[in-house]
Amino acid sequence: MFHSRHVMFRSMAGLIAGAAVATLAAGCATTPDAEPAYAYPAAGEDWPRVDDPRRLGYCPQCVDRATEMLKDLDTTSMMIIVDGQTLLEYGDVSAISYLASVRKSILAMLYGNYVADGSIRLDATLEELDIDDHKGLTDAERQATVRHLITARSGVYHPASNPGDNLADAPERGSKKPGEYYLYSNWDFNAAGAIFEQEVGVDIYDALKADLAEPLGMQDFDRSIHVKSGDLERSMYPAYHMRLSTRDKARIAYLMLREGRWEDEQIIPRDWVHEMTDLITPRSEMNPESRRQREFGYGYMWWIFDEQEPGSPFDGAYMGSGAYGQYVLVIPRLNLVAVHKTDPDDGRTGRQDFLDVVREVIGGRHEPIDDEAPVIVREP
Repeated sequence: MFHSRHVMFRSMAGLIAGAAVATLAAGCATTPDAEPAYAYPAAGEDWPRVDDPRRLGYCPQCVDRATEMLKDLDTTSMMIIVDGQTLLEYGDVSAISYLASVRKSILAMLYGNYVADGSIRLDATLEELDIDDHKGLTDAERQATVRHLITARSGVYHPASNPGDNLADAPERGSKKPGEYYLYSNWDFNAAGAIFEQEVGVDIYDALKADLAEPLGMQDFDRSIHVKSGDLERSMYPAYHMRLSTRDKARIAYLMLREGRWEDEQIIPRDWVHEMTDLITPRSEMNPESRRQREFGYGYMWWIFDEQEPGSPFDGAYMGSGAYGQYVLVIPRLNLVAVHKTDPDDGRTGRQDFLDVVREVIGGRHEPIDDEAPVIVREP
């Protein structure tokens, strides 16, 4: 069963003004002049940096403590952007490395324009699209739709070409109908990538360059290093791994925060951003059951914060998450994005460790968030 949640946010401008006059912890009072909202980094140039965290409503000591926390982790680099300005920067943010499963969230973004123009039909079945695999799909599995794939509810438990999912915990093949049961499966995500290329007629990496890297003015994107991988004897659908710098990944996050808009151009349909980040599978229905102990449900290849306390900054937040420590976090209530990378050669940084660093930074704000402080309006 699908679930849907529409989180109502209000106008962003009031949040910026409200943050400038909020009273924070002792020694961290904000200055009266907030930086302007809707700032964007220029194409090919660095993100602007705030000279004093208090100008954005944040405590300098909290930012310093968060930086010290990062030194004890395997973090390669991290950025926190507020109102389009750098609040925290750590490590070499220009270094390019592997994004792991954040690739799936980016694929969901790429889907948007092609769903809107009818090239991709979310309710098209695998049978209609002539999708099969080495071990063969059953007639029931072939009734799964593209929408089932991008929500990890296909009921197809064919082996995937790459590891890093929950297929080892899958029910018996044929035991679950399409749409009935959530399971994080790389077969679903890789097939979704193959369907993108089949229906759009464009390689994923070429679409990544043309539809995101170029319009966003990424500084470090290199098409030549993007190569698909996987054991094609297990499954005919490879993984479409992506490699970006941290500062370019911040542009991805900020595009999502800005509801698909970059300066005066709508890069991704606004309605698609809402649809991607709507809660489809609530935390209580995540599988295997160990996933229900975490604070996330699932949307269209994005992890959605679920069951948050009223007034929590994470109410309405969502993130992309990948192995070893690849994270893209969007917190609309704070007009904030946070991106984090750990190069696999450097070790591994857990998701909770990353979130603890973010919470250290935002903990210096006046809490709870003033319910009268307006933020982005999202129509139901």
